[in-house]
Amino acid sequence: MKDMIFDNFQDCVNESLIRHKSILDVLTKYSESTALVNRSIAKAVTNCGCIKINASKQHLPDQNSSIENLNNYIHTHLAGEPCDNCREIIEKEIGNNIFYLTSLCNNLNINLYDVFIKEYSKLSTLGKFNLR
Repeated sequence: MKDMIFDNFQDCVNESLIRHKSILDVLTKYSESTALVNRSIAKAVTNCGCIKINASKQHLPDQNSSIENLNNYIHTHLAGEPCDNCREIIEKEIGNNIFYLTSLCNNLNINLYDVFIKEYSKLSTLGKFNLR
């Protein structure tokens, strides 16, 4: 069932994309949508203030610590939650980003669900050893 949702979404994107069908258009629109996701988060910090970024150097434990404890030392540097307005804007921009990612998959004849399943399989197999 879930693969049908991905496939239906991919078909819907294919039918919706008319003006920007060229791979060059899709690549640049995808890059632009990524920048707009970043911008919407930055505006939640600088204009609204609903979230704050308190960044500093990540302090890792000594070599004797196990990899399982690593999450206790690594931080997101975020404080707060997006307000309803900022969340709506961020979700809209992420949606646009997914649209252009799907369009990129369509142009390259790549099934988005297959990519998702391969990535999930790799993550679930390697677990914490899939450090990124």
